[in-house]
Amino acid sequence: MMLQSKTPNYADPALHTAGLFIGGEWLPGDGVPVHDPSTGKVLGEVADASVEDAMRAVDAAEAAAAGWRDTPPRQRSEILRRWFQLMTEHAEELARLISLENGKALPDARGEVAYAAEFFRWYAEEATRIAGEYRHTPSGAHKILVDHEPIGIAVLITPWNFPAAMATRKIGPALAAGCTVILKPASETPLTAYAMARLGEEAGVPPGVVNVLTTSKPSDITSRMLQDPRVRKLSFTGSTGVGRVLIAEAAKSVVSCSMELGGNAPFLVFDDADLDAALDGAMIAKMRNAGEACTAANRLIVQAGIHDAFVAGLTKRMAALKVGAGYEAETQCGPMITKNAVKKIDRLVRHAIATGARATTGGEPLQQDGYFYPPTVLENVSHDTTIAREEIFGPVAAVYKFESEDDAVRLANDTEYGLAAYLYSRDLKRAMRVGKRLETGMLGINRGLMSDPAAPFGGVKQSGLGREGGVTGILEFMEPKYYAIEL
Repeated sequence: MMLQSKTPNYADPALHTAGLFIGGEWLPGDGVPVHDPSTGKVLGEVADASVEDAMRAVDAAEAAAAGWRDTPPRQRSEILRRWFQLMTEHAEELARLISLENGKALPDARGEVAYAAEFFRWYAEEATRIAGEYRHTPSGAHKILVDHEPIGIAVLITPWNFPAAMATRKIGPALAAGCTVILKPASETPLTAYAMARLGEEAGVPPGVVNVLTTSKPSDITSRMLQDPRVRKLSFTGSTGVGRVLIAEAAKSVVSCSMELGGNAPFLVFDDADLDAALDGAMIAKMRNAGEACTAANRLIVQAGIHDAFVAGLTKRMAALKVGAGYEAETQCGPMITKNAVKKIDRLVRHAIATGARATTGGEPLQQDGYFYPPTVLENVSHDTTIAREEIFGPVAAVYKFESEDDAVRLANDTEYGLAAYLYSRDLKRAMRVGKRLETGMLGINRGLMSDPAAPFGGVKQSGLGREGGVTGILEFMEPKYYAIEL
């Protein structure tokens, strides 16, 4: 039965500018403007936290830690379950709020809310299933008991591209494990985080268990929190460059790190692939959130025999997409997050064209209010161009041609990243054979979407440390304790 909430309209940006959320209280403040990327206009201002505010959040998390740690798993589970129900009840409002501050098209925003809520449902179930182990030593003379305990106060830093899902993917397992948290959302999309905090209050999350800070000084605040010995976990989703800085900062206090960093996903299409299925998958893998995703297909690597038909089909589909404000009903591709994001995409496309690529559709920024770049397909792209090395983070599909299986593997692995990859082939043996050779943390075989709260999400190489989601995700917020027992 769905809970009947009496809370106000969560789609209203003004509701979420009350201030910082610390220790269950809303502390007034402003100073950080939030823009609508569909128009460039200011939606409102949120509080600009200071280092002192961050320390108050750590104090609040510490004050709540013992009580939350000792809260029975079933009770923690029920709170997460109620949070899931409230997100589901307010799904349309949350989707419109996400679309307002992030710009993504409403269908994408609705999909994100559903995906985000599932993390609370999944970890509501996992909270009661935290396992240990009991066994004999090899000699048979002693016993080994292993328990799992909450790691402690966790600092959670989330990006702007999935403001709800990246928060729940961290908050869910942390709370299920018995940890208290401080969430620092991206300053571009803080309204969703504050909406989530309000729903958490309504779900029964005790004061201080979840704290939310927005700031224009993220490096100062994060550094200070990581220096505090009470903080024992950092979970970050964002760029590899920022991740390296945070890992170095965390190392000073030996803080455990989970890092979901950048990607440069290859999308391999073999000659024996189902062309329509591959095109369907490419549109999902490339255009989810208008390409502003770390798992987005960054390099579409297509075998020579199917290459021309694939480019033609992809061009037709990309050219047909309706570009507009994210919250307009007919929009299929919304704006980019900022003006600088458009400039970066334009730089990458211009360099690719200057080195021999050809745009079969799109290829230039749209001249209108807001931060728009049209769906674009590039063919004859050189593997030495900047666009092959950097995350595009936009609606640009760069297509490359390959001849043999070995060529495909070499091109796919020719990157410092290893987060996600996609492979289309009717030959499952080939798919598994190639999959084993790909340097990636996740692989979609004949699928353009792989994310699932029940599966471990994360990468290899410069794409991060640890995993989120699945059974593995909760262990990121726990420490195993070994008891050596003499009976």
